[in-house]
Amino acid sequence: MLNKLKKLDWGILIILLCLMAISSLVIHSATANNPMYHNNDMKQLAFFGLGFVVAIVSVLFDYRIVLKFWYVFYGIGVALLILVYFFGAEINGAKGWFKLGESINFQPAEMMKIILIIGIAYIMGRRQGDKLNFTNDIITIGAFVFLPFLLVMVQPDLGNAIIYLVIVIGMLWIGNIKYTHVAIGLAIVVGSVMLFVFLFNSFNTEIKDYLVGHKKTHWYERINTFINPSEATADARRQSLNAQIAIGSGGLSGDGFLQGDMKNGGFVPYTYSDSIFVVIGEEFGFQGAAILLLLYFLLIYRMIMIAFKCYDRRASFIVIGVVSMFVFQIFQNIGMMIGLMPITGITLPFISYGGTSLLLNMLSIGLVFSIKAHQEVYELADN
Repeated sequence: MLNKLKKLDWGILIILLCLMAISSLVIHSATANNPMYHNNDMKQLAFFGLGFVVAIVSVLFDYRIVLKFWYVFYGIGVALLILVYFFGAEINGAKGWFKLGESINFQPAEMMKIILIIGIAYIMGRRQGDKLNFTNDIITIGAFVFLPFLLVMVQPDLGNAIIYLVIVIGMLWIGNIKYTHVAIGLAIVVGSVMLFVFLFNSFNTEIKDYLVGHKKTHWYERINTFINPSEATADARRQSLNAQIAIGSGGLSGDGFLQGDMKNGGFVPYTYSDSIFVVIGEEFGFQGAAILLLLYFLLIYRMIMIAFKCYDRRASFIVIGVVSMFVFQIFQNIGMMIGLMPITGITLPFISYGGTSLLLNMLSIGLVFSIKAHQEVYELADN
């Protein structure tokens, strides 16, 4: 047990402690004038504490056991996604949470990200480094991901559904996929995007009437704001524009801790969760944002180094899946706050308030820790 704990990546632990400090401070600032959420910073610290326990204890468990029973986890994940549609609570227009008490919510879509990473790693690991077969591997992975993707889209939760696709793309990219398959995939993606934009603009009125009639007005506004920013209404553009104004007003060093005006005036919603980067940009400026991005870079770098040193290809696939998930979430969350990406409900990893997402992110780190700790054991077993 002690030998495994000694193999913890202390660099990653230190980075996570820094992110915990930043998260707690920024959430405190974002909720200082809102009595309804005034103790979210302390809740976040509690979730972090539990998350560190989960990550460290994960080192004691061999990740290969999880790989062995991937299909069991997949079945549980799909079952929860089906159940949450019928019995879940609706939050911000999406029915994707189980309420576990007054202030604790569990989101199965978050858990499904880890399950997909494990399942895809197992499927690709069967090739032992050979080129992926289109029918036996790529089609199988596509079918494996399609069902949870569809169930999450129905909620609707566009953010997590996109993350599922990003995980697949990231893992296939390092899974020795044939270039011809890459070309076909790119053609399908580009063609699908172009077709979507064409159909959206051609049937704009019909789509708007349908979504508004089904109480999904925010879906239409977010998509239309991104595709046709000049035609979007002031209400639809307000969150994105105010976020950019707030971040820009921070300048080089920011307005100072607890001194942000845009969040306190309520001009940017959900500054303690989805829009938390606004608080960082406004109060700590470019310097604060740069420090945060540097911490993310170091976190991703150390995980990639672990993937390079793996003797087990499946372990490398898992780590790259986790890296793909984090990189996209960071890019999407910050990008939507500065106008580069459409606004979705994707949180900023380890910074945004949220028990389910934080604990599952820490579990992902725990899986990486387990992989690092058991590589020597794997090598000895092979020899």
